[in-house]
Amino acid sequence: MNCLKAPSSGLPQSALPETLALDAGLIIDPATRAIQPNISMSVNNQVIPGEGAFSAAGIADISQEPFTYARWLNPTVRALETRMAALEGGEDALAFATGVAAIAGMFLTVLKQGDHLIIGDVTYAGAAELARSILPDFGIEVTPVNLSVPGALAAALRPNTRLVHCESPCNPILRLTDLAEVARIAHAHGALVSVDSTLATPVSTRPLSLGVDLVVHSLTKFINGHGDALGGIVVGRQALIAPMRGRAGVYLGAAMPAMNAWLILRGIDTLFPRMRQINATAQRLAEFLETHSGVTRVIYPGLASHPQRQLAERQMDLPGGMIFFQTADPPFMARQLAARLRVMHYAFSLGHQRSIVTLLDTAEMTGGTYRLTPEQLADYRTYAGDGGFRLSVGLEAPEDLIRDLDQALSG
Repeated sequence: MNCLKAPSSGLPQSALPETLALDAGLIIDPATRAIQPNISMSVNNQVIPGEGAFSAAGIADISQEPFTYARWLNPTVRALETRMAALEGGEDALAFATGVAAIAGMFLTVLKQGDHLIIGDVTYAGAAELARSILPDFGIEVTPVNLSVPGALAAALRPNTRLVHCESPCNPILRLTDLAEVARIAHAHGALVSVDSTLATPVSTRPLSLGVDLVVHSLTKFINGHGDALGGIVVGRQALIAPMRGRAGVYLGAAMPAMNAWLILRGIDTLFPRMRQINATAQRLAEFLETHSGVTRVIYPGLASHPQRQLAERQMDLPGGMIFFQTADPPFMARQLAARLRVMHYAFSLGHQRSIVTLLDTAEMTGGTYRLTPEQLADYRTYAGDGGFRLSVGLEAPEDLIRDLDQALSG
């Protein structure tokens, strides 16, 4: 049987998150007594005749089955799932090859033909385009809603609403969602709530404790933190994860490779100190940018100027490692930053150990990606203007980053 039911490193039940990040799910090698997790690269495992199955049909929870085939269950991937479940305070977790695969696996397990999905009107582009372009082909109705507006969710609910999916903070404009309030409204209607907490990480926010049913992470980002491994995960109650493992985990085929799981486990080892340093640096950069003559606006949950500052203080232990800022003539400034930056990198993605900045154009994001209604577009522009720069803060010395931004933004 699967031996990774609980941490075998002797952790007390009262262990704090910083300790869980290092030792939850850690299996001490019985032969070598190695305290660094092993990596199991084998696709196949020996089984006892009569053990295992060739079909997931009828299996209530594949995580209780023996390790037979890596697409179903792999020891290294299972160790990652165990650790992430512990960090989020969930009963179980299911890892996928990428963050988008995790979102797709969740959608295609929870939702069926005739169901209705409410999705935050500003979410990660991959999730937004999947919901708007692919799910309707399967007979799933999709409604984008600004979930930060009081009453908008209640007004959008339908008798067939099955899932409400949001982000907090949302990518890229760092608008927050009151997760406890969304969960209260959705649950009263009989709908589930999922949240993409990639930008927050468990260091900042633990959505399950606020009533959310499923938490999604792109492990590629801050949780891995080294820019060298793709991955995604969904965490929640076992009653929700078990059918997802049997349906999406087996049949969609987006299994996480063992090497990626091992690399992400290595990243989680330092998640808390990394994120605390990144948050401290982000606070200094945000305060600097707010005073810079070349910057017209800064959005960061740690600033008093953030439109939802009170919610940030109530819902987040730390304000995060992402900053959104605006300048005059963004396309020109994008070319200037790309040419002048020496410490930061002008590149896509986020959650790297190195600081990364890129321009996100409002017309492109709200048109092709989000397909906002005129009213939603007006809300977006009120909040984020006509385009801005997404800055993912890394581990460099804050003084070097400030000097680099200053020279790149000036004149």
